[in-house]
Amino acid sequence: MTHTFLGMPSTAPPGVGHLRGTEPFPSAARRSLADPQLRRNLGHATATIRARSAGMIAEVPDWQQLREAGRAIKTDVMARLPELLEQLEARVTEAGAVVHWAADATEANRIVTDLVRATGSERVIKVKSMVTQEIGLNEALVAAGIAPVETDLAELIVQLGDDRPSHILVPAIHRNRAEIREIFLRAMPGVDPGLTDEPAALAAAARNYLRQTFLTTKVAVSGANFAVAQTGTLAVVESEGNGRMCLTLPETLITVMGIEKVVPTWQDLEVFLQLLPRASTGERMNPYTSMWTGVTPGDGPQAFHLVLLDNGRSAVLADPTGRQALHCIRCSACLNVCPVYERTGGHAYGSVYPGPIGAVLSPQLTGVADNASLPYASSLCGACYDACPVKINIPELLVQLRDQAPHPRAEAAAMAAAAYTMDHPRLYEAAQRAVRLSRLAGRRGCALPPPLDGWTASRDLPDPPAQTFRQWWAGR
Repeated sequence: MTHTFLGMPSTAPPGVGHLRGTEPFPSAARRSLADPQLRRNLGHATATIRARSAGMIAEVPDWQQLREAGRAIKTDVMARLPELLEQLEARVTEAGAVVHWAADATEANRIVTDLVRATGSERVIKVKSMVTQEIGLNEALVAAGIAPVETDLAELIVQLGDDRPSHILVPAIHRNRAEIREIFLRAMPGVDPGLTDEPAALAAAARNYLRQTFLTTKVAVSGANFAVAQTGTLAVVESEGNGRMCLTLPETLITVMGIEKVVPTWQDLEVFLQLLPRASTGERMNPYTSMWTGVTPGDGPQAFHLVLLDNGRSAVLADPTGRQALHCIRCSACLNVCPVYERTGGHAYGSVYPGPIGAVLSPQLTGVADNASLPYASSLCGACYDACPVKINIPELLVQLRDQAPHPRAEAAAMAAAAYTMDHPRLYEAAQRAVRLSRLAGRRGCALPPPLDGWTASRDLPDPPAQTFRQWWAGR
């Protein structure tokens, strides 16, 4: 029998979690593009967030220096990740908590499910749980007879609507308030039948529903934005106060955290607490920043478990260029500026991580072959690189992953034929003359004929010049 241990470059297992879609990106994107309401929702939401973020960033004279500091800290973390994780484990354990190492989604789900069962609780409240969506924890809990309750408003909307998140920061960005009202009326217990679609009324309905859940649930499951190796302190930042409730009221707290979230010191954390709110929600600081270190007798949860998750991250770390994707602080800035995401939304990506960062992270976590279409879900315009607060060079990663993705035999043959043609001057000259006839073969001069029409399905073929360089040179 063979085992996979944390640190071995193994990809996330298939059949568990939400890193792989059921269809290629182009097929899913076409369906999204045909939904005008979805496109209106996305366009309005992303434009609003972009404007707010730009205003907050403009207030910071040293923003570019902060970005460079964030990049440098993350680069250092990736270089020293084993050392920092062991330091984190030691400090967390000293503070009275228990650290669990999970090599993949299957192991993490088993650990969390067993911990909840041991408490005797049949329900858990959840906060900041994107990584638990990655591993499919809700499904594992339900299968074990345990009811998970999402407490973030957008996550709650997605859960009650039997839906999937479509944005890193605003999971229900694809829904407008009229749709949210219908979801609440249909699926929220005890909701007022006269509920309107006013934001304040919808928030009040969710607050009333969650209040009793907060007060009567003994176990919480959280994610973490950061973990400080120096002291074993974990941090969650959020805007609604649900995190504070989940992190202080229950008797048992279980945190599932990707191994890349560790930072060396409190001074390093300071940098990210300046970068994250301005790049994500367009705020000077997060309304709620909760930090805790182990267990404090008589104050907060009296049992704390930290689950450190690999699930393909070591495989990403093994690539000197690809490991940039692990620098991500989940701010969603790249999604909000991406023209592809703004038109297709998050569901088209098939993974819990959508947008430009998802297009480079998901294929590396699963193996490129399992998400081969995602590196092509980009125009390579570079807006994501400009917006990223930790300067992840997403276009560079997209090009690298495109090279690693499986290519059809016909494409390989076409590239070989092109290379041969360019290597033979007479043949290349004949090909140039033939190109000028393409208008006759194409759709209004914009497309190539089969079997080359796939390339021009989403691109206009440039009009051939009236005179080739060779003709111009010969004439001189």
